[in-house]
Amino acid sequence: MELLDRPAYMTRAREMLAIFPVLAILGPRQCGKTTFAKNGFPDYEYLDLELPSGFQKLESDPELFLKSRMGPLIIDEAQRLPALFPVLRALVDSDRKRNGQIILLGSASFSLQKQLSESLSGRIGFLDLSPLLLPEIVSHRSFDSHWLKGGYPDALLSGTTDAIHFDWFESYTRTLIERDLPALGIDVNPIQFRRLWTMCTHFHANILNMNKIASSLGVSPHSVRRYIDILEQTFIFRRLAPYHANLKKRLVKSPKLYFRDTGLYHYFIRTMCHDDLITSPNRGNSFEGYVVEQILQMQGLSQNGWEPFFFRTSDGIEVDLLLVRGESIIALEIKSALSCRRSELESLKKAISLIGATKGYVITLGDDRYPLSDRVEALGIHRWIEEGIPPLW
Repeated sequence: MELLDRPAYMTRAREMLAIFPVLAILGPRQCGKTTFAKNGFPDYEYLDLELPSGFQKLESDPELFLKSRMGPLIIDEAQRLPALFPVLRALVDSDRKRNGQIILLGSASFSLQKQLSESLSGRIGFLDLSPLLLPEIVSHRSFDSHWLKGGYPDALLSGTTDAIHFDWFESYTRTLIERDLPALGIDVNPIQFRRLWTMCTHFHANILNMNKIASSLGVSPHSVRRYIDILEQTFIFRRLAPYHANLKKRLVKSPKLYFRDTGLYHYFIRTMCHDDLITSPNRGNSFEGYVVEQILQMQGLSQNGWEPFFFRTSDGIEVDLLLVRGESIIALEIKSALSCRRSELESLKKAISLIGATKGYVITLGDDRYPLSDRVEALGIHRWIEEGIPPLW
């Protein structure tokens, strides 16, 4: 596997290590957390709790082991030993003048973050590491390959360049269901869980209807909610909340659902090559999910304070993505075509007027950037490759 620099993430990690004694780098399994930490911080000692030898070192007497370390430390798969976190708090408090002492790596988002926040409140910073982003791969792989195969390093950088790495995704999903979730104490029915995962492809970039999924699978809505929570906590899914405002319109109140990695989505819908993707009826949903994830990851790295939403009224006025900070609202519509005709802007214009958005963009598959109206601009995805993802916010 080729090793890629991730400068935006590294800058953010170093900023947080200068502020906090402990940094937690979280993300989906196989997204490159270990490589990122080892390459970025070679002077840190590395300990992997997935290995029995590493786990035993800390499990028997974590306080004694940590006190014996002379330098900074990376602890991988930290979620496997929750008893470690209160010990870290006591050790950090004994020497609060030293920041950047510990880097924790983990794969489960909400539960791990909750444990860390409770045990190390005020002492820990969080950095969510995604699979590889478009600006990080443009000198190694094409946009077409990245969109099709997703950003997991092994899935993107190995195998053929023009087809998804099917065997890798097959192994990835089996390992998550059969090994990783049980290791975290999460009990799931493997067959039922995979069926739900597959069923959720029908809701990718669409309004999530848990009752419909439950009815189709013959399970309870409670089970559906629990399984979707698990897939969100392990960075597989993203739920995008609807934007609520005091408008004279009935608004959709359920969230939208996204597979966060398009390669994983394409594996489940069996879209195997770029030609399949271009002719697929799922092309629009796939491209929307791709753009939403790229924008939200890069926006989170470059500037804080913006919250993501989507907007939809009961009579069909909608915007795929809103970025909101105070009174500032950026509206983004995503279209899997080379250009956008002005006749297609009516819904976006109405939404901008309703919610008082300051600026609107239409993201396309093209390579141009041009105004569509006084407040709306068309921006082709291939322009991103030239400019990096522009700071739309």
